[in-house]
Order: sequence, then structure tokens, then C-alpha cells
Amino acid sequence: MNIILFGPPGAGKGTQAKILIKTHDIVQISTGDMLRDEVNSGSNLGKTAKSIMDSGGLVSDEIIMSIIEERISKPDCQNGFILDGFPRTLNQAIALDDVLANKNIEIDHIIQIDVDEKLLFERIKQRAEEGDFVRNDDNKDVLIKRITVYQKDTMPVLEYYRSLKRLKTVDGMQSIENVSSDIKKMF
Repeated sequence: MNIILFGPPGAGKGTQAKILIKTHDIVQISTGDMLRDEVNSGSNLGKTAKSIMDSGGLVSDEIIMSIIEERISKPDCQNGFILDGFPRTLNQAIALDDVLANKNIEIDHIIQIDVDEKLLFERIKQRAEEGDFVRNDDNKDVLIKRITVYQKDTMPVLEYYRSLKRLKTVDGMQSIENVSSDIKKMF
């Protein structure tokens, strides 16, 4: 089972991804983790990505797509994978369609965890207060910036998948269990 999971920062993508991974024996694919792994591997692609990141630039869609293409070809993806928050831009979505078509891989579910962004601040505040570990992005300023980027870059991706009648939406303001239950009903 191959899934794309969308939602703004704090929507619960990571939590739902963990549940799906355990339930369906699939892997979570994070572009950030893959970029760091590629850099650490010392490969030519990793060296190129490192020089771009070290200069403060964004890694090109071409490099990201090369890394994604290589990652989904690995044996641990045979049961399936979750792309968590990727593709981030319309260009990446279209490129991903091409990569998947060339590999004869289909995405089974494209799911948006829809949340009230104003209420996200309360959720983030509560997460920060309740946890022993506070994430770097668990503060108002960072969250505002990340939501703005999400709205600008990712909303067109959602519209793209919606226009293809592939996007399924779940109410992310429910409890973790109810969100998980609603996602399970989509399968």
C-alpha cells in the first residue's frame, strides 16, 4: 500500500504515519531524512545536495526526485510506503507521477488531514507543555512561517490531486483515535 499524507505542521501526520506503518508494515519516507542520509553517504548526489544546503539554498526538484526514485526502489518499500508531506510543490507532484509511472508503482491513497489552523496553535502549545521533548518547531513564530509556506506551496498540490478526484480528506481536529479510524475506513 502506497500513501501520500498531507497536512500542515502540527496536523498529526507523523502520529498517523506511525499508526499506518505499524498496521500495514510499510515504511515512512521523509525527504529531509533522505537528504541527510544521502549527504552522509558521501555519494555524488549527496555532495551536490550538501553544497547547495551549506550555501543556504533549496535542493532542486531534480535532486529530490532522484533521491525519491532511488528510495522507493529499495527492498523495504516492497510492501509499500508513506510519503509524509511530499510532494510539496505542484512541479514535484507532476514529476512524482512520472517517476511512479516509469516504475509501474501506483499511489493507493492520497490523504489530507484537514485542520483548523487557528486551533493548531493550541494543539502545539499543549504538545509543548505535555511532552518531555519539545520540538524546535513547537513555537508560534516557526509554526506561522511553516503554515504560510504550506499554504503557498502545498495547497496547489492538494488542488491538483482534488482535480484528479484522488484526494481524500479526514477531519484532523478529532482525537488521534478518531482520525486513525476515519483513515482506516478509506482503505
